Amino acid sequence: MGDARASQAAALIWDNWRNRSRIAALPESCRPRTVAEGYAAQAELSALSGWQAVGWKIAATSAAGQKHIGVAGPLAGRLLDGKLHESGAELACAHLHMAVVEAEFVFRLAEDLPPRGQDYSPADVVAATAALHLGIEVPDSRFEDFTIVGAPQLIADNACTEYFVLGEAVAESWRDLDLAAHRASLTINGETAAEGIGANVLGDPRRALAWLANDRIIQGAPLRAGEIITTGTCIVPAAIRPGDDVVADFGVMGRVSVRFAA
Repeated sequence: MGDARASQAAALIWDNWRNRSRIAALPESCRPRTVAEGYAAQAELSALSGWQAVGWKIAATSAAGQKHIGVAGPLAGRLLDGKLHESGAELACAHLHMAVVEAEFVFRLAEDLPPRGQDYSPADVVAATAALHLGIEVPDSRFEDFTIVGAPQLIADNACTEYFVLGEAVAESWRDLDLAAHRASLTINGETAAEGIGANVLGDPRRALAWLANDRIIQGAPLRAGEIITTGTCIVPAAIRPGDDVVADFGVMGRVSVRFAA
């Protein structure tokens, strides 16, 4: 994808993101046709936003999620500091198209994960991890129907990012826990809205982290020390409305919360 086409796609997405508007699809003249072209447009979007990329999100880490948006595997998007918030934040949500929240495991890297001639395993990436955090993602899309536009355009749209709420690092004892079996629940206004386990994330959140490490090498942008990686929802996304109080509870690991302004 030429730089001009990637820039044109990014400019259209950024204009709709900034104005809280939507389009049916990118024009044929700049529509990415491959995953690589989607990531080229995404990189341009990140630069155009003026926000710093502080890590990555992984979308579509469950078979149900992939089926819902019509993709064959996970997608990566950049986490941008202008959309990153601490637990307990109050956020606007009346403009959201998707209007859902997701509970996620989040890794902070201690080391770079450069090309090395063989794939990184889950054990490799955990060894390179500085800390585990908990998070709530609030995704959104600049497309009117994000379920039909396909992977390249979804990637160009930064894999449907909007807000991300990051909790504090959990106790180091997380390394001794079975993250695949670990349970999480989501409450909205004190009532349980969704429950799930880590296995809903590509079978194990650590496996999702390894997938991203290897995919970033393929895409030419390896993971770096200090980046935060949110690995995808371990619950079915739950609908939210203005005025809602949301808590993601990960049991012994702790909680993370967000409130949506009325």
